Amino acid sequence: MAAAKKIPSWIKLLLKLAVTVFSLWYVSNKTDWGKSLITIKQADIWWLAIATVLFTASKIVSSFRLNVYFSNINLRLSQKANLKLYWLGMFYNLFLPGGIGGDAYKVILLNKTYQQPAKLLTAAVLLDRISGVTGLGILAAVYYYFVFDGGNYSLPLVAGILPGLFIYYLLTRKFFPSFIKSFWPALWMGLAVQGLQILCAYSIMQCLHLYEHSTEYILIFLLSSIVAILPFTIGGLGARELVFLWGSTQFVLNNEESVSISLLFYLITVLISMIGVYWVYKNPLKAEIK
Repeated sequence: MAAAKKIPSWIKLLLKLAVTVFSLWYVSNKTDWGKSLITIKQADIWWLAIATVLFTASKIVSSFRLNVYFSNINLRLSQKANLKLYWLGMFYNLFLPGGIGGDAYKVILLNKTYQQPAKLLTAAVLLDRISGVTGLGILAAVYYYFVFDGGNYSLPLVAGILPGLFIYYLLTRKFFPSFIKSFWPALWMGLAVQGLQILCAYSIMQCLHLYEHSTEYILIFLLSSIVAILPFTIGGLGARELVFLWGSTQFVLNNEESVSISLLFYLITVLISMIGVYWVYKNPLKAEIK
């Protein structure tokens, strides 16, 4: 049987654009954007600056985590070069979702520069992503427990964290034996990354003068981060806003304030990711090539 043809990149881009536009349209029908803009205009600039610093720190720690996986396959990449490559990947992931993604570009460039097997490079990038999602899942389960005060199936959800980690460890050892020694360091760094982003979200709430329901907002934020990873929208835009809108309905929160948190986090992401545009025109690994 002939192999199925891959969906062209431009069709994927159109589909993502359609989902993004539909999501924003739906949120617009449920939200007074004028009130959201008023909320954002009244933001405390200093808390916004702190949120930006915390988000940047989370990405730096995340780049260290990826380099840990690279070291497992004897890819000795300086942290400086790795950080440049990571930032370039952030830019591609956010601004070129329909073509070559940031993760794929990193694999291609590293394969070309160091002649490392693409399979191992892909595994390193994939495990880096999985460790990030694992950290998100753990913290979301913990916040879910506190939001529902042990009810609504939150206790078995938290109790399942350790067994889930054990299964994750066994699967890593079976299918990715080359990376097993980085399992725990990557897990702790993944939790640190998400912890910094939680602090970023807290800072955004302070920036917007939202002092109540912080636990509920953080749970919504974590769930929106999980959804935003799914490759259905452009850079997570629209997906996060949908989750915040849903969460505000579930917990009887203010729609406009909820969406404002999401929008500010997205704008911070865009601002910091724009740094990577410099490395589009300058090879981030040039100094490493000897």
